[in-house]
Amino acid sequence: MNLNSKAVQKEIDERTNLTSTNKFELLLFRLGNDAALGKSELFGINVFKVREIVAMPNITPIAGTMAHSLGVVNLRGQVIPVLDLPAIVGCTPQTGLNIMLVTEYARTTQAFAVESVEDIVRLDWKQVLSAETSGTTGKLVTSIARLDGNTDESRLAQVLDVEAILKMVSPSEGPEVTPEKVGAKLKLKPGTIVLAADDSFVARSLIEQELKVLQAPYEMLKSGKEAWDRLNVIAKTAEAEGLAVSDKVAMVLTDLEMPEMDGFTLTRNIKQDARFNSIPVVIHSSLSGSANEDHVRSVGADGYVAKFVAEDLASTIRRLLPH
Repeated sequence: MNLNSKAVQKEIDERTNLTSTNKFELLLFRLGNDAALGKSELFGINVFKVREIVAMPNITPIAGTMAHSLGVVNLRGQVIPVLDLPAIVGCTPQTGLNIMLVTEYARTTQAFAVESVEDIVRLDWKQVLSAETSGTTGKLVTSIARLDGNTDESRLAQVLDVEAILKMVSPSEGPEVTPEKVGAKLKLKPGTIVLAADDSFVARSLIEQELKVLQAPYEMLKSGKEAWDRLNVIAKTAEAEGLAVSDKVAMVLTDLEMPEMDGFTLTRNIKQDARFNSIPVVIHSSLSGSANEDHVRSVGADGYVAKFVAEDLASTIRRLLPH
């Protein structure tokens, strides 16, 4: 991928427009044989997070670097760390580390070495199930994608939780959430909560830490669909009590990439529904870039925060909460 070409810019625009229909594109790749079954499985990450796919260049080893680091590469003047993704996940490449995926996550650029790249597939988020909901264990996988639709014979791909992987290989030196970073407690309207949705275990943990330090009552959910269903239940309860939904929900905080229903669709649903459209929606995502931020505004979100900086999230929440 050469980000400077008009053709690729057109592709990016098309992919951005996919979010209007709860669809996305998944890059499929293989890491080698897994330790448990001894066979090669499909893995995937959102194409939006992939900046480039290149044949494995020369890597310069760096002394004393973090676990699973292969070293760094110099790619058009930028020095980028390269991580051994098969080793992180527990796979053994059969033909070597042949391909490098350059990715952008949460304001950082890093590359992952993989054995092979298979395909790019266009999926509906309804084809993707939460790994936790489907009973899958393992903290490095957020969801399972059914590549051929919701049939028993569908091929499956494991969608990796890159946030969890980066946290594992490069843990923070100190606490990421402290009272000093996030400031004074929030002043929510009595009886209201922050409704938060994120499919990443790591992201949910950090968000919960922050809301606890801010002393904000909250409910944490794993997908846009869970959040939408919960909002509708709250709406029925509020109506029975003669209240508005905003008397029960002060804010919705949502990720973008989530199984079953993405954050774009959730936000659009909220803002197009008279019961909910006065509730502020903050999108909190590791998908960065101006194209995404423009689209966030187009679906009616009130705020956008790139993951994860405790101060930025707290200041955005504080700015948008009703006073």
